[in-house]
Amino acid sequence: MSDATTTASAADPTAKRSVRDLVRAAISGWLGTALEFMDYQLYSLAAALVFADLFFSSENPAVAVVAAMATYGVGYVARPVGAFFFARLGDKTGRTKVLFYTILLMGLATTLIGFLPTYSQVGILAPILLVLLRIAQGFGAGAEISGAGVMLAEYAPAKRRGIIASLVALGTNCGTLLASGIWAILLVAFSEDEVIDWAWRIPFIASAVIMLFAIWVRFNLKETPVFEERDDVVDGKALTRAEALQLATETGDVRTLEAMQRKPWKAFSIALLLRFGQAGNSGMIQTYLISYITVVLLLDRSIGVNAVIVSSLVAFITVPLSGWLGDRFGRKRMYMVWAIVALIVIVPTMLMISSGDTAQVFIGYVLLHNLAVMSFASLENLTLPEIFGARNRYTYTAMAREIAAIVATGAGPVIAAAWVSAVTGSFIPIIIMLMFFTLCALVASIWMPEVAGRDLTDPRDAI
Repeated sequence: MSDATTTASAADPTAKRSVRDLVRAAISGWLGTALEFMDYQLYSLAAALVFADLFFSSENPAVAVVAAMATYGVGYVARPVGAFFFARLGDKTGRTKVLFYTILLMGLATTLIGFLPTYSQVGILAPILLVLLRIAQGFGAGAEISGAGVMLAEYAPAKRRGIIASLVALGTNCGTLLASGIWAILLVAFSEDEVIDWAWRIPFIASAVIMLFAIWVRFNLKETPVFEERDDVVDGKALTRAEALQLATETGDVRTLEAMQRKPWKAFSIALLLRFGQAGNSGMIQTYLISYITVVLLLDRSIGVNAVIVSSLVAFITVPLSGWLGDRFGRKRMYMVWAIVALIVIVPTMLMISSGDTAQVFIGYVLLHNLAVMSFASLENLTLPEIFGARNRYTYTAMAREIAAIVATGAGPVIAAAWVSAVTGSFIPIIIMLMFFTLCALVASIWMPEVAGRDLTDPRDAI
């Protein structure tokens, strides 16, 4: 292990924060991620169920559906732009300030969707306003989950970073389950006409409750001790590159001088590959596989949906367990273990799913989702921040996450759908793609150094 990956010294900056501060930071990270995924799930369900009727011309229903789905995609396009803008700001002025802005922007955009006029009321202005709010939603969300991971990594004691940072991954489950539950209740409690007329607004407006609570938690949240302990942070603001270089030269700060000379491509490539593995598997399993179960296997639509719910509940065990194992045995070793296990189970779980037997579909999906997606998600929220040096940690973490998400999560399901269709419903293309994404994570885990317990005030990348 190089000196760039030495463990934190006894003078751990996190000791300067109380248990109450750590709990507040953990709740803040969990709430922000939960709100992000709740916002997106609320919108995705609304886009699939009612937005085509509400915000687009009824003259061509098929075009209206496509347009509704396109507005969903707009939010994802805005994410890397928001990630770059807010993450750079977070590296300069602090993590907690930026996370206050991101949750406010996300929450307000989601709540305001519930107050939008419909196409029948204002015509073309309705979809324009909807697209603008989706852009705002994605702009804020692009830096939220990365910032939450960075904040918790920089708040938590070195030996407990894994299990504490895993709360970010749990937030994804909480948000998805909550949004799905709200829509399920809505569809049972109201008639179809009532839902289209006014009840669709309820979940969006009600999301303001979570937003206000999250804002309250973050309002007085102290800055991460690691950010405050950085040598290049003066009076709560990071020095420019030139100023930091001058200070390091004057003080003989070898770490900063070395960090200025290093190129970030190795560390960024490892982070990108790790994220590519998780995001690619996520897109294949959580998006395309549900369509495969319904469209190709011709099973009842509820089977895929219920499998997702059950698997998300199981993940409440998988995620903290993976985080704890990362603390116990190291990030590198656990990434390698999970990747190898995932490679082993891909074929048998896909055979179970493709059998069409309901019980086997459930078991196969739960195993595949938890071993190939959620185990990686838990480690990822901590490992990515640990790979990068203190000065650009937020920026590089956010960009690696969002670039990989757009490429892998966006393209994966489309390629899979076309490939499966070309080979008349065979699940072989799914297996090949899942193995490819998993191998990306395995290669990165072999390449990367061990980063567990790394001194996060170090301005140098781990490699």
